[in-house]
Amino acid sequence: MKYVDEFRDGDIARVLAAKIADAADRARRYAFMEFCGGHTHAIARYGLTDLLPRNVVMVHGPGCPVCVLPIGRIDNAIELALERGVTLCTYADTLRVPASRGTSLMKAKSSGADVRMVYSAADALRIAADHPEREVVFFAIGFETTTPMSALVVQQADRLGLANFSVFCNHVLTPAAIANILESPQLRKIGPVPLDGFVGPAHVSCVIGSAPYEYFAAEYAKPVVIAGFEPLDVLQAVLMLVRQVNAGRHEVENEYTRAVSREGNLTAQARIAEVFGLRRSFEWRGLGEVPYSALRINERYARFDAERRYGIVYRPVADNPACECGAILRGAKRPAECRLFASTCTPESPLGSCMVSSEGACAAHYGYGRWRDGARQAA
Repeated sequence: MKYVDEFRDGDIARVLAAKIADAADRARRYAFMEFCGGHTHAIARYGLTDLLPRNVVMVHGPGCPVCVLPIGRIDNAIELALERGVTLCTYADTLRVPASRGTSLMKAKSSGADVRMVYSAADALRIAADHPEREVVFFAIGFETTTPMSALVVQQADRLGLANFSVFCNHVLTPAAIANILESPQLRKIGPVPLDGFVGPAHVSCVIGSAPYEYFAAEYAKPVVIAGFEPLDVLQAVLMLVRQVNAGRHEVENEYTRAVSREGNLTAQARIAEVFGLRRSFEWRGLGEVPYSALRINERYARFDAERRYGIVYRPVADNPACECGAILRGAKRPAECRLFASTCTPESPLGSCMVSSEGACAAHYGYGRWRDGARQAA
């Protein structure tokens, strides 16, 4: 199959791994953060860490949009569905994210709330059009990848005059989170930020382009290589990063040229700018309050803003103290370092958000990596 099988060739993967091993200076350690849940999943699924030399380490970042959603926002959505009686529509993984007091949107649904799984924002709009007697709220989450679709349905609702439709906007912005990680007080306490570079996200970069990462490369002297989702994409990106570090370069390079350009999708960017504006601050799970890291619906489309329509008040809620999702999302810990991992916390019964989505670091490691952990311990 064109553009799939070619990027999963095991022989080529081993050749790339050999090139990485040859290029990596054995006297130093390389640490690269992947900032995309798709990359995290690919690394675990295809066992890419087993192909890399021991001194080339991949660090999981906050690249899963379901994982970074704070508990308080889930609580807000549950309150809308249970107490305000709206029809709440959202994506499947969001239904299972643990909220406070052991609840979730899935449990709210079992308690009688009208919570519906949708495949797209357009599905939520269709439900509102088909049921004018119901107040329909789309619980919108995600990075820049899914934001254009939310913008589009707001504009379509405006054209259709749907007074019963609104959006609870929780879209977040990738560049702000990268800056937060590079300036993290937790990392500064142990000296310079222990990251040598970033594997740039794929789908996000299709929308925003490669240009926004140029600031990080220059300001923080950290190379960024944007990569596709396939195993050969990731390995090629790691090789490019190793070569940049060795040469003392810190540039933005684009491995995913078949889908990403420097300027990105200008049409999608324009649609986002028409509907949304920046929030001054937004809480990310694991990162805390991150300035100018999220979007809200602007004044022009305020009547479709669920936060204004229902007077939603956000209240931060602390994570389960036994759960290490926050540290895992910052790259400070690995899934297996959480004492709940694969025991009381599993994909079937998640206690932390990282175990919910297949793009979450814990879920990916549970599905693929934990078997390798056992094999290493046995050896």
